[in-house]
Amino acid sequence: MVFWTGSVVGWAIAYLFGSMPTGYLAGKLLKGIDIRELGSRSTGATNVLRTLGKWPASVVLLVDVLKGVAAIVFAGWFYPWFWGLPSVSPPMAFDLQSWVPWAVCVAGLAALLGHGRSIWLNFTGGKSAATGLGVLLAMSWPVGVGAAGVFAVALAVSRIVSLSSMLAALTAIALAFGLDHPLPYRLLVIAGSVYVIARHRANIRRLLAGTEPRLGQSSPALKTEAQL
Repeated sequence: MVFWTGSVVGWAIAYLFGSMPTGYLAGKLLKGIDIRELGSRSTGATNVLRTLGKWPASVVLLVDVLKGVAAIVFAGWFYPWFWGLPSVSPPMAFDLQSWVPWAVCVAGLAALLGHGRSIWLNFTGGKSAATGLGVLLAMSWPVGVGAAGVFAVALAVSRIVSLSSMLAALTAIALAFGLDHPLPYRLLVIAGSVYVIARHRANIRRLLAGTEPRLGQSSPALKTEAQL
């Protein structure tokens, strides 16, 4: 019982790292606005850019990335420490050395869920792309850097953040397999990338309709669509 209680506590803390409502706080502190009522209604850095400007968006982007990094760093320390305590009795079938990567990967998914469905914002939030990048960088920096590179190139060519984010998510899956990562990490990247793409459902509809705004532009469609 202690084993599973402590495990859930660790995942809950990772979720809380991800749930920090950076974009929402930026809107409230800088202009006294609820960013969820403007633009795409997302709390991510792209909507912050539309509503607050470049510097607030840059800070929000950095903090959102660091949330993902912090969740993985915490989990990587917490689980080996907790499960090594004399009072913790793991199930007999568990090999802790092989189980820790699984627990850390679940913590990464919890951080993504926290950003997209923040407990502080009635389970609304952003698209989890930046926090996902932080998770990737902390788990395997080559995958994170590769995904970030594809994002940068795609953004420079298309000027569409949503498209660039989804291409980066697909790139992360390819790199996780191409670089021969262990199964827990591969499944984390697949699940996390699918989650990020699913959070872009409204963007996909606008891309198909040809109404998705480019960087620096606004779209009338954004004024009527609710956050998904």
